Amino acid sequence: MTMAASEAVLRALSGGLPHTCCSDPCNNNWKSLLFFKSRVNCRNNGGSLYQKSKNCSRMLWKYTWINACQGEDVACYVETQRAKRLESMRFKCQRADSVSGVTANENLPPISRPVNTVGVTVNGNVASAATVREKSHKAHEGSVEEEAWDLLRASVVYYCGNPIGTIAANDPSDTSILNYDQVFIRDFIPSGIAFLLKGEYDIVRNFILYTLQLQSWEKTMDCHSPGQGLMPASFKVRTVPLDGDDSATEDILDPDFGEAAIGRVAPVDSGLWWIILLRAYGKCSGDLSVQERVDVQTGIKMILKLCLADGFDMFPTLLVTDGSCMIDRRMGIHGHPLEIQALFYSALLCAREMLAPEDGSADLIRALNNRLVALSFHIREYYWIDMKKINEIYRYKTEEYSYDAVNKFNIYPDQIPSWLVDFMPNRGGYLIGNLQPAHMDFRFFSLGNLWSIISSLATVDQSHAILDLIEAKWADLVTEMPFKICYPSLEGQEWRIITGSDPKNTPWSYHNGGSWPTLLWQLTVACIKMNRPKIAERAVKLAERRISRDKWPEYYDTKKARFIGKQARLFQTWSIAGYLVAKILLDNPSAARILVNEEDSELLNTLSDMINANPRRKRGRVGFKQPFIV
Repeated sequence: MTMAASEAVLRALSGGLPHTCCSDPCNNNWKSLLFFKSRVNCRNNGGSLYQKSKNCSRMLWKYTWINACQGEDVACYVETQRAKRLESMRFKCQRADSVSGVTANENLPPISRPVNTVGVTVNGNVASAATVREKSHKAHEGSVEEEAWDLLRASVVYYCGNPIGTIAANDPSDTSILNYDQVFIRDFIPSGIAFLLKGEYDIVRNFILYTLQLQSWEKTMDCHSPGQGLMPASFKVRTVPLDGDDSATEDILDPDFGEAAIGRVAPVDSGLWWIILLRAYGKCSGDLSVQERVDVQTGIKMILKLCLADGFDMFPTLLVTDGSCMIDRRMGIHGHPLEIQALFYSALLCAREMLAPEDGSADLIRALNNRLVALSFHIREYYWIDMKKINEIYRYKTEEYSYDAVNKFNIYPDQIPSWLVDFMPNRGGYLIGNLQPAHMDFRFFSLGNLWSIISSLATVDQSHAILDLIEAKWADLVTEMPFKICYPSLEGQEWRIITGSDPKNTPWSYHNGGSWPTLLWQLTVACIKMNRPKIAERAVKLAERRISRDKWPEYYDTKKARFIGKQARLFQTWSIAGYLVAKILLDNPSAARILVNEEDSELLNTLSDMINANPRRKRGRVGFKQPFIV
């Protein structure tokens, strides 16, 4: 078959667009129109079954099947097209058998490599992760930072020879792997930021494009399909034998949308983190071509439409279930948890910055802007708490039925917990964990508060007040290992009812008041944004005393974080990456700009008008003409 004929067949089968036999994700713009895909794979074909097709690797889709390429002309065409792309984004799937007339690239690693048996190159040889640990811990060579880089690179996962992400944990002594050998979207964010700050952009680019291909998967949980635009919580790269041919293998991306997770909860934060990382990639690398691609633009819009969809909820905040974010177990955060609102706000700002101006985006951008204003007002006005606000709640009148009600959510003063009276300093404040009718969750949730600073969801005064509170309550929130995921823990009967007597979420353990080193990087970004890096420096120095000696645990237990978590994985990748990002940013604070969202003047002016209208005074249905729901 000639090159022209092969190209015509490929155009016909892929919807009219050229497609190389070993598909570069940069060529997959047509993919965005296919919302349901059976699986993504990259084959290493061998044996008599594929001799006629010259053993060419390929991607298979349920609705788009690309025939194997033939002939020397096609191979030349493929190589010419590849040369126009970035080297990092090629499928490096080496053929099982040599193809006559085509010179194989000896530098391409074979696809049959064990996907999760990854290592670090040392003197031209690949050292296993265990070797890295042995050298770093037994010989105590190099600094903690150098050890962290070795471990981070040892956690890298490859798909068709390309780095595509990092596994959640890489502890060879742990026989109970569960899903810690998978690439989690949220877990990879600090890893991706670390690689970006190091100037290693390929792995982040690959991660962004390949996870995009997993969007809106057709897998179901109990016959129910996930919403269009949903990103998976995690995925695993599997190397499996090719059907009908024992001498060939293929790499398959196998995602999990929550159907295999504990509690079977779909992730809300995955798509939000994906948008945030996409913006960070463009700002750090200077490569805006990725976010300008048709399929990436479509992916952004699908996530936004899923989050901005109308429903029965009357609040501008995003309604979610328990276990749908970093706190992925039952912890009483269902409803409108602060963490999701902060990430949602940041993702909206990032998306608005990246969306290409076109007629089809006008309505979406208009809805996005309306939501930004309403969401920021809602969080700043109703989630904020300090000594002044506590005194106000303490004197609330209840059962107020009117538009000019002060106690809009019918909060009963008796809900103020006794611990809050001693916890709240005279100087400082924070955003509460959740707000629903007749319920305020007064717990301090670290990620939500830190990301509210980073995203400018909190005002400048509120941001400084949050950091003031962290300094004032250092012994409670930072203790001997940064950083408490929430404060305080659920205990006694409250713990039994809310967590369902979860044996992993006992008081001051795991998500119930445990200490998580990965939060170091978010603390650092928040402190740099507010020009108070000394707080982060103090926390990082505290972590360096023992985190390496403790083998980089996932979390710490007890109120003072003195014990390694009873079920914590060691060599937890995002603990390693979180430390690295914090160190790099403290050395180069200006690099934090890739993550920070600055509040624009138009949004600030609109908020000022709304606050000046004073919603605590009488406000009827008519009066505020702009279409903002508060």
